[in-house]
Amino acid sequence: MQRVWWCAAAVTACLVASGAWAQDVTLTARDGGLALTGTLQGWDGEFYRIETEYGALTVDGQGVICDGPGCPDLTAPRIPVRIVGEGDPGRALLPPLVAAFARARGLDHVVDGDATILTDPTTGQVLAEFSFQPMDQDSARAALMAGRAELILSAGTEPDLGSRTLALDALVPIIAADNPVAQLSSADLARALSGEVQNWSEIGGPDMPLVLHGLPATNGLQRALSGRLGRDVVASVIHPDFNTLAAAVARDPWALAVTARAVAGPARIATLTDSCGFPLLPTSLAVKAEDYPLALPLHLLTPRRRLPLMAREFLEFLNLPQAQQVIAQQGYVDRQPERQPMTADGLRLINAIQGAGAETTLADLKRLVDVMDGADRLSFTFRFEDGSSTLDAHSRTTLEDLARLLEAGGFTDETLILAGFSDGSGAAEANLSLSQTRAETVQAALQAAAPGLEADRLPQIMAFGEALPMACDETGAGRRLNRRVELWLRPDFLRSDVPPAD
Repeated sequence: MQRVWWCAAAVTACLVASGAWAQDVTLTARDGGLALTGTLQGWDGEFYRIETEYGALTVDGQGVICDGPGCPDLTAPRIPVRIVGEGDPGRALLPPLVAAFARARGLDHVVDGDATILTDPTTGQVLAEFSFQPMDQDSARAALMAGRAELILSAGTEPDLGSRTLALDALVPIIAADNPVAQLSSADLARALSGEVQNWSEIGGPDMPLVLHGLPATNGLQRALSGRLGRDVVASVIHPDFNTLAAAVARDPWALAVTARAVAGPARIATLTDSCGFPLLPTSLAVKAEDYPLALPLHLLTPRRRLPLMAREFLEFLNLPQAQQVIAQQGYVDRQPERQPMTADGLRLINAIQGAGAETTLADLKRLVDVMDGADRLSFTFRFEDGSSTLDAHSRTTLEDLARLLEAGGFTDETLILAGFSDGSGAAEANLSLSQTRAETVQAALQAAAPGLEADRLPQIMAFGEALPMACDETGAGRRLNRRVELWLRPDFLRSDVPPAD
């Protein structure tokens, strides 16, 4: 039967490649009408991927006959799943995740150097080979685009690549245990990282020189940190990896560095505050909700081509609790939803009262507390790309997680509320309207992600404008934290007829 791919490929691929090419396969349509010749790049049991003079093409195996020395064993293909990217999280997370994936599939697995080989326990046939190679972002991208890798583990996203949030971590300032400085403001940390601070006395410490340690500029964490600052980190001592960095900072009483919380090692994590003194704590819930300003999502980036079947199944496995448990066991923050009673979050209420602007009235705060009373907050929080109504990459993954939970019947006997918030810039009335619009945007995106969901299962919308700040509005990072949509849960027996904002 002639397949759909032939229609798509007919414009460029209706000729047999010329004899000048060193070809190793020819794929011929089963009706004999068309043929493609090229070098086989991969076979996943469903699709061929071949490099032809017309470029790389993906071809449905059911519609063609393969001929040539490069044709694979169609009965049991050995599928390579090559992952490249960030070294430390890759080495920590990927081997145990692949092992858990194999167990969930009922397959045997064995580690062979940098690869984990999955085999059929009955026949002993090798089915897949997962490998990981540490690589800087530019090299990893080149490998993906050239077909030498299937996935990139990255601390950032790229506009022309797909992405899925694998796990989360937090960037934290680290110092030696005997450094007398107890906390750092985010503004002071940014000044120190950009080279503006030369002495600890400039940021509340003793009169001693500040020695800034860091990682190579090509390191993904370092790039992510520079992206948050909007400028390069000017470190005077460069280390090749996280472990060396943490050990060096722990030995030097006047050293300062930023690293991932999961690899802080013997160094002491300094408490971070914002410029208004609000404490910014990297708790599990704060990192999942990205309330912590230096939360660091770790993404698996995917190419704009069809991945091998085993790679696609691995990506789906990462959504399951078994995979998220492995991530937590390795010291990273998993994506499992976390809930907390709103009454246990008194710090936010203190911030709301202390940070309330002149236009935030007592009535506004009472309305907020009325909704919070008896409710839980879920870690699912939604934020948008800068200057856009598009959800950011982590929020898109969060939305998919929420859609799956609702479609599976989660949160029965509870009312869900999408609570919209804004920063405090501008007029309070306009900010209230903006927070309403953001919550409506998330609701619409959720409805699109779960089209079969009944209307009464969708979250309600409530808008509170600038009434519950997470951080100080004096900085861009603080304003971004305050612009958000939170997910709250209330038992159905609690009244939900809270009056709207005036």
